[in-house]
Amino acid sequence: MRKKALITGSGRGIGRAAAIELARRGYDIGINYSRSEKAAQEVSKLVEAEGAQPLVIKADVGKVSDIKRMFSEFVERFGQIDLLINNAGISKFKPFIKVDEALWDEVTAIDWKGTYFCAQRAAQLMIEKEVRGVILNMSSNQKDGCWPTSSIYGPTKAAVAKFTKHIAMELAPYGIRAAAISPGYTDVGWPEDNPVHEAKDKIPLKRFATPEEIARVIATLVSDDFAYMTGSCLDIDGGALLPIITENDLNTDWSSVEATKDLAE
Repeated sequence: MRKKALITGSGRGIGRAAAIELARRGYDIGINYSRSEKAAQEVSKLVEAEGAQPLVIKADVGKVSDIKRMFSEFVERFGQIDLLINNAGISKFKPFIKVDEALWDEVTAIDWKGTYFCAQRAAQLMIEKEVRGVILNMSSNQKDGCWPTSSIYGPTKAAVAKFTKHIAMELAPYGIRAAAISPGYTDVGWPEDNPVHEAKDKIPLKRFATPEEIARVIATLVSDDFAYMTGSCLDIDGGALLPIITENDLNTDWSSVEATKDLAE
């Protein structure tokens, strides 16, 4: 019997890739979108091509009324939920001293409130149906790193990681696991002139992640291979947060074996 997964914000990026990967691995997929129906319908066709049943659901996860309706439509179609991936999110940035209430509400409504109440509704349904399911939340390596103008987004993603620990503890008696991942720079099709490309050479692995490789990590974490893992948040950022400013980095060519040998001695 195929398992049933609901993925919020699955019309593009990591959510889209996760929908296709999980369809390939035996899940029927609920595809949630808020604005782009065309993108969601394209994902639906790709999911169906993998032999899975798709269900496209429009809902704004920043509204609890929409969340309740979304889950009702999902369960009406599939009968139960085995997996929730809380992927929907927005990232908007502004200097701290210029942030207003509207921007704060907009980001936290999707990234934090939506994650919280989607997880709650999924857990309620899993308990009701006695499903030993999985809830996977999307954090970010910004939960630890401090980017300029990210005083809303970064703390929100830190809240998601901490929240995951709390629900993992509370849901364990029901056999429900909760985990989170913290992706770093992921190539979602930025224009060539986007300043984000300047970060690539500063990442230890010298590249961005692809949505598909993040999706493969997700599919592995929610599988029975990780049945004893709950409450953890896995960083997937190519080592982006590893470098620090040190005096011996300023003039050292670390690609040189001799330079490395000299420093070790």
